[in-house]
Amino acid sequence: MSALTKFFLGIGLIGLFLFLCAGDFLYWNAWLYLASFAVCIFSFGIYLYTKDNELLQKRLYAKEKEKEQDIYTYAAGISFFSTFGVCGLDYRYDWSQVSLAAVYIALIIMLFGYALFMMTLVQNSYASRIVEIQDKQKVIDTGVYSVVRHPMYTAALTIFFASPIVLGSLYALIPMVLFLTGIIFRIQNEEKVLCKGLEGYSSYMQRVKYRLIPLVW
Repeated sequence: MSALTKFFLGIGLIGLFLFLCAGDFLYWNAWLYLASFAVCIFSFGIYLYTKDNELLQKRLYAKEKEKEQDIYTYAAGISFFSTFGVCGLDYRYDWSQVSLAAVYIALIIMLFGYALFMMTLVQNSYASRIVEIQDKQKVIDTGVYSVVRHPMYTAALTIFFASPIVLGSLYALIPMVLFLTGIIFRIQNEEKVLCKGLEGYSSYMQRVKYRLIPLVW
């Protein structure tokens, strides 16, 4: 399946699910979210297509080689499905009140997360969607990787924890806890794989102490 097909299919399915749960195509938070998501992903996809098509192909491939990572895949899928569902239902039944200011602040935070995600990919051409050791792979320890060992997951958490607020729901933050749990499990398994198969990764872990958040973990 081509990158463009996956892009439109992904946007369409998320939008359809949000609007069905909300019961209203005038759900403006959803339009704001989808537009922001589409612009970020599409523009960076064009960048990768023209500058690093090999990395783009890696990002499209999502079949995990490590069986332990199936736990993360299921946790992420359930978390996203539940989060978008709760957001739509929250809009329909008016469960929580999120101010306009909070929505736009969350949008800025979400866009920062996308910027960090893009920066991480630019600095690390080995960043595929699956846990694996690639041919001739080297440890990247500069840029954002000199601050935390897994900046892509930091970016993902930033994006997805801001998303419910952009979508106008406080209750949708609850299922995001499952995503955090899955990320923690994924990192622990990934580091075992990297320590075992990637030369220099163990010493990198000694130099860069924090995995996700500086001074926290």
